[in-house]
Amino acid sequence: MSGVLRRVNESAAERAERLAGLSERMLAAGSKNELLDLIEQAGAEPRPEGDPGTLESLGRRYRDQLDETMGLRDRVERVARKGLPEVWVGDTSVLASDAVSAVSRAVSDMAEAFEGGFRALIVLADAISEAQNQDSEGRGKLKQALDAIGRDREGFFDELRENDEEEWDRKNAAHDASYGVGLMRKAVLAAGEARRIAARDLNKWAAEARAGKMDTDELSPVDRLMLADASGVKGEAEYNEILTAGELERSGRAMENLPAADRARMELLMANTSSPQEKAYLMKALAAGRSVDEIDEFAFKIQGKDPAWLQRHLSPITTEGDSLDDEGTNPNGSSVNTDDQTFNGQKWIQGGDGSEGTCVASSTVTARAMVDPLYALELTGGPSGQEDDPDAFRQRLVEEQHRLHTEGDGGENWTGMGPEGQERIADDAIGGATGEDYQRHDMNSADERRQVLTEVEKAVAEGKPVPVDVKSDDGAHAMTIIGQEGDMLQIYNPWGTTTWVSEDDFINGDMGKASNGELDDAYSVYVPQ
Repeated sequence: MSGVLRRVNESAAERAERLAGLSERMLAAGSKNELLDLIEQAGAEPRPEGDPGTLESLGRRYRDQLDETMGLRDRVERVARKGLPEVWVGDTSVLASDAVSAVSRAVSDMAEAFEGGFRALIVLADAISEAQNQDSEGRGKLKQALDAIGRDREGFFDELRENDEEEWDRKNAAHDASYGVGLMRKAVLAAGEARRIAARDLNKWAAEARAGKMDTDELSPVDRLMLADASGVKGEAEYNEILTAGELERSGRAMENLPAADRARMELLMANTSSPQEKAYLMKALAAGRSVDEIDEFAFKIQGKDPAWLQRHLSPITTEGDSLDDEGTNPNGSSVNTDDQTFNGQKWIQGGDGSEGTCVASSTVTARAMVDPLYALELTGGPSGQEDDPDAFRQRLVEEQHRLHTEGDGGENWTGMGPEGQERIADDAIGGATGEDYQRHDMNSADERRQVLTEVEKAVAEGKPVPVDVKSDDGAHAMTIIGQEGDMLQIYNPWGTTTWVSEDDFINGDMGKASNGELDDAYSVYVPQ
């Protein structure tokens, strides 16, 4: 027989498709020798990989760390309850009482991450063990089929003289073998899905362990902790952290690489701030690749502003604590639980009122504003950075949408943009701030969407927006994946709204929940590499 060539790192879906083909061919096999060849091919398929014992051992190590972390949290809370004098600590002037509160929250986050990692590894171990058992059961059926017909191959004339009993045995064996391969296929899919979910959860928990992301000796541990803890005052704190995991890492590297004079200027700028949020936005600007000269000017514009003003002007997206609640769908299939994203009542919306077809450019503008606070302030606060006028914001927003639409060679009358232009402006606008190269992944099936999902979720867990294109029979639309919690994805729609859809919605073509109920099919994503 001829061997089967397998691609390195082929997906579970590809292996499952090959096994399904083998199962069908077994039922159609016209001779004993043909069936033996197919059984041999099936037996050569790799078993589900993974060592459940090792995974459980790793999980127990996470659990042991959880016990120690809970003890640390109790000690920190005892310190907080005693009360602290209003003294300043750190290189950039942080109140000791604020620092202890931040430590308490960071330790709680750490405990949650250890617990989440423990659960993820134990669930994966169980799933791999079950898949391996199912695979073994399937291989047992292959052996049963071989025992029924014998392993010896028949000569040419023997095959021509197959009697009724031999034919009966061959067909029964074919059914046994086909059923066994079906079990092996289920095992492949189950193990693949278990690995995908574990990767998703572990990536998320790694991103949630924020306190250690900013790896720089140029700021004290207290300063780094306070920056990781800073969040907007509107919405749920954990959903509105100012610095994402990726931005904490990038700003730490940038601080390390600054010339000594610029580093001293940054420390002075941060010491002169009036809130942890103000400090965090300065570091967010550094993470976006802004120069210290630019940050100096930005710092002057936002100096002394209260946290609500900062969030309104510098963070285009606010995530409410109840935004994940499942409130069902409207009659047209769209989600009931949808939040408007506004600046003083004016939506972050394409064309200023939803009338234009600049969805690609508009999604990109908002994504850039999410990762670059200077860019956001140019739109909301104008040249002075002090404006609070929704009408002026709308004019600047539409002008910027038009600029990017033109740069991406969008269609006339502000309609549509091709994939090459979309990839180009994602690279320039979003990647210019995150330091990433965005690459298009076309998806023509549920398996292809499932395959790219781990990359998508890792990116958004690190705070890197992922543009996504959706379509229906009547048209197409561009949106952005901006968040992930468990098996839910947060979607920004340039109609000025955000909502959550499930992984199953994304995979199986039910993305209409994030729009008008009709734009279901996610067919392209642009993933940072």
